[in-house]
Amino acid sequence: MVILEELLLIDTNDLYQYENELYNKGIEYVAGVDEVGRGPLVGPVVAACVVLPKGFILNGLTDSKKLSAKKRDVFYDIITECALGIGIGIIENKIIDELNIYQATKMAMINAINNNQCKKEHILIDAMKLDIDMPTTSIIKGDSKSISIAAASVIAKVTRDRMMNELDIKYPKYGFNKHKGYPTKKHIEALNKYGILEEYRKTFSPVSTILNKKKEYNN
Repeated sequence: MVILEELLLIDTNDLYQYENELYNKGIEYVAGVDEVGRGPLVGPVVAACVVLPKGFILNGLTDSKKLSAKKRDVFYDIITECALGIGIGIIENKIIDELNIYQATKMAMINAINNNQCKKEHILIDAMKLDIDMPTTSIIKGDSKSISIAAASVIAKVTRDRMMNELDIKYPKYGFNKHKGYPTKKHIEALNKYGILEEYRKTFSPVSTILNKKKEYNN
């Protein structure tokens, strides 16, 4: 049993409800799946599939959006060290534009599951329903109700944030290390001032609006 009590103490009983129900049925390999990056204007959508060891406890682990960047980084290292298996699925902006964000998110999740080489007997998924040949349970707001999904949330979030930090080094004027591609006021200002990069999602507003205005102007 892995017991880690640090950073933030909360009542974690609810986080183990779904896993414990499955463990009580004799299922030992439970995977959690979550994604990050559906809302940004730029970059990929990233999903993670995490299988934690039975009895894993990490006090303070919850939906990655509720954690500070520092805590996410610490939890990321702990989860990476302790997990039985981790899979990542990354769908780039061009595919998002071709499919739509909903289908791209499903693809990222399925890729994450397939890229996790650990044995999986049941998949707990944050909200999304996936058509896969494996028992699944979709849980609304699962990243705050399941320890496995919360772990996947952290892995996906840190993975994508680090990709955006790399993009910030490449294009420092856009501030990607701060807004991570989400449509903040400063991001929109930078977008209008410096233009649309290859990494932008061309079907997302206001990017699509800017492109249409440019097309009309050129005509």
